[in-house]
Amino acid sequence: MTAFRFIELVLLVIAGLLPIMNPFSTAPLLIALTAGMTAEERNRQTLLGCIYAFCILATFLIAGRFIIGFFGISLPGIRIAGGLLVSTLGFRMVFPPSAPAGEKVATQKDIAFSPLAMPSLSGPGSISVVLATSAQIPDDRIALGNVIVLIGIALTTLFTWLVLRGSIVLVRFLGPNGIDAMTRMFGFLLICIGVQFVLIGTSDFFVPLFKTAG
Repeated sequence: MTAFRFIELVLLVIAGLLPIMNPFSTAPLLIALTAGMTAEERNRQTLLGCIYAFCILATFLIAGRFIIGFFGISLPGIRIAGGLLVSTLGFRMVFPPSAPAGEKVATQKDIAFSPLAMPSLSGPGSISVVLATSAQIPDDRIALGNVIVLIGIALTTLFTWLVLRGSIVLVRFLGPNGIDAMTRMFGFLLICIGVQFVLIGTSDFFVPLFKTAG
């Protein structure tokens, strides 16, 4: 494998994960949850949340094949289910539900694992992408494939940490309208990725049937 191809595959992993993790939409949540914390406490919670998110996704990557084999799930089924889930998350980002007037988020002492890492950063959508990616790694290149995906997860998590670390400045700069626009843009990209997953999964399922019938 050439270096260019290696970098291309890593970028594909990042392109699939980043819209789902969407640190831009998580930034306001982080600020609300850490409103009563010092800057040091906020930074610690942010770092731990990103580390937890990486560990969760890495676990599902490595154990993905075992999960698939244990439950007898087909690869097209994973792609279609993951695509539907990712598309649903995308629609929620493009058309977010309106919160009740006067609703406030309660401040917590430890928000690193929940809700920051799970489900905000490494929720069902991110896990679905990792499982679908794991299912597409050829059997003779499992080690290399896992390394590529792990690097993609690490770089995505690093970018997420940088965005969340500067979340206060980011939110003040973009403002509520800017954050909303960025979230909707990521949501549209997410819908496109989800639809592509469904199309690939449907093709993988029906094409062999037509070839057998023919």
